[in-house]
Amino acid sequence: MSCLQELCSGLPFYPLPPNRGRASDMPHAPIRTPHLTPQEQKVALRNALRYFPSDLHNILLPEFANELREFGHIYMYRFCPQIDMRAYPITQYPCKTKAAAAIMHMIMNNLDPRVAQFPQELVTYGGNGQVFSNWAQFRLAMHYLSEMTEEQTLVMYSGHPQGLFPSPRSAPRVVITNGMVIPNYSSKDEYEKMFAMGVTMYGQMTAGSYCYIGPQGIVHGTVLTVLNAGRRYLGLDNLSGKVFVTSGLGGMSGAQAKAAAIIGCVGVIAEVDKTALNKRHQQSWLMQITDNLDECVAQIREARRKKTALSLGYHGNVVDLWERLVEEYELTGELLVDLGSDQTSCHNPFSGGYYPAQLTFEAANQMMHTDPKGFRKLVQESLKRQVNAINKLSEKGMFFWDYGNAFLLEAKRAGADVEKAGGGTLEFKFPSYVQHIMGDIFSLGFGPFRWICTSADPSDLVETDTIATSVLEDIANEEETSSFVKQQYSDNIHWIREAAKHNMVVGSQARILYSDQKGRVKIAVAINRAIAAGKIKAPVVISRDHHDVSGTDSPYRETSNIYDGSAFCADMAVQNFVGDSFRGATWVSLHNGGGVGWGEVINGGFGLVLDGSTDAEERAKMMLNWDVSNGLINVHTQKYYEGTFDTESHKQILKWMEKASVKEVARRCWSGNHKAYEAICRMMKEHSGLRITLPHCVEDEQILDKELQN
Repeated sequence: MSCLQELCSGLPFYPLPPNRGRASDMPHAPIRTPHLTPQEQKVALRNALRYFPSDLHNILLPEFANELREFGHIYMYRFCPQIDMRAYPITQYPCKTKAAAAIMHMIMNNLDPRVAQFPQELVTYGGNGQVFSNWAQFRLAMHYLSEMTEEQTLVMYSGHPQGLFPSPRSAPRVVITNGMVIPNYSSKDEYEKMFAMGVTMYGQMTAGSYCYIGPQGIVHGTVLTVLNAGRRYLGLDNLSGKVFVTSGLGGMSGAQAKAAAIIGCVGVIAEVDKTALNKRHQQSWLMQITDNLDECVAQIREARRKKTALSLGYHGNVVDLWERLVEEYELTGELLVDLGSDQTSCHNPFSGGYYPAQLTFEAANQMMHTDPKGFRKLVQESLKRQVNAINKLSEKGMFFWDYGNAFLLEAKRAGADVEKAGGGTLEFKFPSYVQHIMGDIFSLGFGPFRWICTSADPSDLVETDTIATSVLEDIANEEETSSFVKQQYSDNIHWIREAAKHNMVVGSQARILYSDQKGRVKIAVAINRAIAAGKIKAPVVISRDHHDVSGTDSPYRETSNIYDGSAFCADMAVQNFVGDSFRGATWVSLHNGGGVGWGEVINGGFGLVLDGSTDAEERAKMMLNWDVSNGLINVHTQKYYEGTFDTESHKQILKWMEKASVKEVARRCWSGNHKAYEAICRMMKEHSGLRITLPHCVEDEQILDKELQN
């Protein structure tokens, strides 16, 4: 049996795999502090055990209880597969459909140690952006995907594979929801409890929707942001000799170093985690590193004077860096920074997203677990110090913006001086990058369009780069294209060429660019036809960051430049998710939470498999036109539905609709309801296409009490 066949064979029970615990040679997620009551701890353990037969509960219970005590969550490390986790060529997955194999390719890429921030905790990026909640869910999802037919849909509830449900061929193959908590209970404290109990999950944006493509995804957005910041704030197209100071070199923020190198400016990025810093240096994304502020300042001066491109990683706290830059100005009158921002994970500031300047990295990791209230106080004091230094430099001519990571929001909550005189709810002293820089680009329909070559062959990526460049050049040369739009196309053509030179691929053979609706449709159609012609060897997945034109309702980021009062409404994201689902997406996702944090945003995403067929082309036209414009349906939609849903098709759909209530019964079954369990078993006998994950009940409740008393 091949390693992938074994991986897709389901949960291994007899024998159980050995419990190797956490790997010592990998970075690990910070310890969580959910503050569960004894009763809630029992629920967490019971919920974890339901994935396993009752005769294994005595073996698994002590280790699950230990994980809950030690790490604040049950990851089920025993079931972490011993496999080279990466995006394998699509032909190697033991699947019945190309769509399922493509989704497996994407899932494994999200958990590739070169891509994922904390692979063993199933965290792709952002400190807590989960692909799944535990390893049992991963194995079950892979098993279901390997068994799926073209007339089934896998339903995912916050990491939990609820099962395979009968559905038409035109339906999505996977439907994902993450963190869909009732609004009154969508607080961060409640989330920590619910995640610990295994009932909800924070999928970030593209982690829990299986669409992350490594740091390349944010490199491109960072390149465009800094370029356009230079144009707006400095009046310059060429940023050589200009200094950009920021922080964070983790999963998403790690892109800042490479962006600085591509732009040709001097990028200085502070990072407290030496592992993350060294990883970016080993990947050649950082040109130099230092842990000495004197040396850091000297290198800034030299690169600034010579106008040489530099990506410099400072191993230390960004607060110390900002305060040192203030001291340099006060001593010499020299302003050493032109542009500033921050990309720490401030959506998660008290659990490893932001490290206070008063503590070492190691001490902070300890204190956030042992004294969370004291740690919170230090974080807030540190935020105030950071803002104080930024304010001083801003008064002297440095331009600072919020990068949509909730930095200013958390600084405000900490009592820092970020209020804007006469500003509204969404406004701070410094603008968000959407309000000043990217908002106009989004308003034109430009956003992060991605594709992934599932052959895993670099030559296929080269071919798609050539196709995309040609398409954008043709559109840019059209007479009716405005100068501002031409500039966006020009930036993206330059990006594609530079991306190839700078070895942007980490993990899957993927690319990203910013394009409007017209460009996305034309690129997708051209790639699909190249697959049909044999120029590209295997299907290509198209997707996007949820951080886009219409996929996300986020009042402090994506929709922060909407001032009619609707910035706090989530209709757009939900309509995006629903509309994509019946316009051709291969899979769709809806999330609570994203780059600015739990309870602060709702976002929707998709994946669509191009396989060279006429059907794939029509799906791409329909869905992409909706996904960008979120309401504009062009003629392709009308033609497709008229041609597809004949009378017999309508009858078949009605039959599937009759089975829609199965999903609700399945949820109650998984929660432990015996009547629902019986009903689901009966339904599975009646409908061969129905496959539901059935729970294993704890037969002896006393073992839970006994374990918790240890």
